[in-house]
Amino acid sequence: MAGGHEQHHPYHMVEASPWPLVGALAAGVLCTGLVLFMHEINSWVMYLGVILVGITMAGWWRDVIHEAEHEGAHTPIVQLGLRYGMVLFIASELMFFAAFFWAYFNGAFFPPAEIQNAWPPPEIKMFDPFGVPFLNTLILLLSGCTVTWAHEALRENDRDGLIQGLALTVLLGVIFSSLQAYEYAHAAFGFSDNVYTSVFFMATGFHGAHVIIGTIFLLVCLLRARAGHFKPDHHFGFEAAAWYWHFVDVVWLFLFTFVYFWASL
Repeated sequence: MAGGHEQHHPYHMVEASPWPLVGALAAGVLCTGLVLFMHEINSWVMYLGVILVGITMAGWWRDVIHEAEHEGAHTPIVQLGLRYGMVLFIASELMFFAAFFWAYFNGAFFPPAEIQNAWPPPEIKMFDPFGVPFLNTLILLLSGCTVTWAHEALRENDRDGLIQGLALTVLLGVIFSSLQAYEYAHAAFGFSDNVYTSVFFMATGFHGAHVIIGTIFLLVCLLRARAGHFKPDHHFGFEAAAWYWHFVDVVWLFLFTFVYFWASL
């Protein structure tokens, strides 16, 4: 039923929602806060943005889960549209990283005089690529295996395997983010020392944000799996999270290869 009239089509007519507007405002506050934080002006705006984004995520997820589990709005044709939407979303995310890699390679092949025509600049003390970065690479590759295990378990209607695989993937995501925070805390250079450091933190930090978002995404899937929401033939919420996580894995391989390993040669 929609607006008191019987529905004679398989499509989902989305009701008015405050979350797109609230989410846009929250993202604006968060981005402004990040700029202020990177310029060491203040940090409370950034924390406010994080809180507002968290509220948006919780509210929006609640509504979508209600549509899928209680209203039956996610019909096969709606799920097909959701799949197309997720593919386009990941493609748009790929364009962000393409821009960051473009900036990186532009500096690498045509280093400006301000950094002595060298890439990385001679005064930069690089991270050992086979220290924390390599460990994080192994962690993300392993997490790709565990999320695939969870997906296959779901297809086989193995609820215990689904929960165990998701729990391990979430744990590995938390470990990755913790190690990256440790690495940043011990960096020998700052956000805005030169073009190399700016590109380094922008590319790896943007990826790190994706890992945190993906970990939260998978944590929500874990809670839903424990509640029995997913079925072998009806689990696009989890499938979208798995696609997103594999995308994050692949991007990190490029970051490790070029931003860490190649730059250290």
